[in-house]
Amino acid sequence: MSEGRLQGRIALVTGASRGIGAAVARRFAEEGAHLVLVARTSAGLEELDDDIQKITGAPATLVPMDLTDYDEIDRMGAALHERFGHLDILVGNAGILGTLSPMGHIDPKVWDQTMAINLTANWRLVRSMDPLLQRSDAGRAIFVTSTVGAQARAYWSAYSVSKAALEMMAKIYAEENAKGTVRVNLLNPGGTRTGMRAQAMPGEDPLSVKAPEEVTEAFVQLAEPACEHNGVTLDCR
Repeated sequence: MSEGRLQGRIALVTGASRGIGAAVARRFAEEGAHLVLVARTSAGLEELDDDIQKITGAPATLVPMDLTDYDEIDRMGAALHERFGHLDILVGNAGILGTLSPMGHIDPKVWDQTMAINLTANWRLVRSMDPLLQRSDAGRAIFVTSTVGAQARAYWSAYSVSKAALEMMAKIYAEENAKGTVRVNLLNPGGTRTGMRAQAMPGEDPLSVKAPEEVTEAFVQLAEPACEHNGVTLDCR
């Protein structure tokens, strides 16, 4: 393979077994990155790893894990430090929709789970991975957000609130790194052909929205060492 734009970079992608996460992982592999892939389903990770080995000739690092097991995130950070000594790219992509309903009708357990995965897990990733990103010559953190994180929309309740909080978290993290080598940004993929989109829009023709592969170029741009953006939201709508 000719050298790619992420040649030799170590990239951790959450929610990697399907949808946008899987598409980003394949694209990063094509660009020369070594992938650390995190998802709950081992079978999905192994299937993706087969694709990556066809691209790169080498296996990815697979981490089957529930991101709400926060101690496991810390153990993963320690293991990555021992194996690689640093991390170049963090992609916080994993997320759940929760329940679309009036605010007062949401089950408290659904609210808590949505916040735990969409927000708190990303904060725990920052807490655990920031020391590794700081050891990179050009650490890059990318968090996946949504249009409803910035625009109030009826019935999107917990999901919308979690994304709004995620955006503030990422922007604060970016401000804290304004004078360093780490760059922190958000990416809004817009309407994309994923399982979550089908859950939210059950009557929509999936072919009317873009495939996950169509947003991967934006992820590469934010992951490159040459990226100068910090604290911005790249909009792919």
